[in-house]
Amino acid sequence: MKNGSFRNFKNGFETVNNGEGSAPPKPKNTGGKIAVLVVLAILIVFLGLNSAYEIKEQEQAVLITLGKAQAVTEPGLHFKIPFIQQVKKVNTTIQGFAIGYNTDDNDINEDESLMITSDFNFIDVDFYVEYRYSDPVKAIFASRDPLEILKNISQSCIRTVIGSYPVDDVLTTGKNEIQASIREMILNRLAQQDIGIQLVNITIQDSEPPTQQVMEAFKAVETAKQGKETALNNANKYRNEQLPSAQAQADGIIKDAEAQKTERVNEATAQVARFNSIYAEYIKNPVITKQRMFYETMEDVLPDLKVIIESPSGNMQMIYPVESFTGNEEDNAGTTAEANTDAENSTAGTDTAAADSPQP
Repeated sequence: MKNGSFRNFKNGFETVNNGEGSAPPKPKNTGGKIAVLVVLAILIVFLGLNSAYEIKEQEQAVLITLGKAQAVTEPGLHFKIPFIQQVKKVNTTIQGFAIGYNTDDNDINEDESLMITSDFNFIDVDFYVEYRYSDPVKAIFASRDPLEILKNISQSCIRTVIGSYPVDDVLTTGKNEIQASIREMILNRLAQQDIGIQLVNITIQDSEPPTQQVMEAFKAVETAKQGKETALNNANKYRNEQLPSAQAQADGIIKDAEAQKTERVNEATAQVARFNSIYAEYIKNPVITKQRMFYETMEDVLPDLKVIIESPSGNMQMIYPVESFTGNEEDNAGTTAEANTDAENSTAGTDTAAADSPQP
């Protein structure tokens, strides 16, 4: 046995042709291994992609594990078990839909907008409803379509409230009150349904009569009401402008009256004090005080009066103007010489004339 045959026999191979020629080697299955590796790589990538999910700021997610739902509210990257856990996302931003018209082309949808008021008038009213998902778990599992439920509730509440108001209020001044009533009614209905959706706001976009003639008539009425409101606003503005001025004038009159009152009281008090002081002097010497008061009164009543004083025997003694009793220096100076001359001749006569002068 040659060396090659012995080596083959040792390794467990049989020799062919007495070991003179070896059999050709079998080809290796490398293509199958590559395919397996590719499949494994794809499977790993698939599992990696399905095991991670991202939640944005305006989103919330519901993680479902074997039928049990759990809310995931924190934004960012999260992981799940592929094929065992499922994720459903919900947009929590404020969204909206129209009732009575199409938001794409603003065409009227009469099936939604045409309503009847309490005074049996037809009217077209358009609304816009704003909402958001408040509970993602209830929004997904509590109902099949929570948005459709909200639309039906909104239309029902709108028709109920519009039917309780007259057409004038719907067209003009009652819009804010109508919106508030509809909003409160929808919130109560949603609280009863508890479907994980929340009403944010509902507003009246437009309200008008269904026919052109009625529309023109209502527009005329609305114009008249607006003119009335404008006149009332102008009147209130004028009142607000005039009231401060009138109040200021009234305050000025009151203050002037109070000042006059104080002045009159002070004047009366001064007169009383003056009278009391005169009376005190009068008590001390009544005759002299009466004479002085008589001269002062005559001076006030007849300032240009000339007084002639004569003695009891009928002889004229002196001529005195009333001004001399007031203490006027110029008049006193003019009459001093005459008074001194006569005083030297008839001092006793002067005293007698003063005593016999008229008394007040």
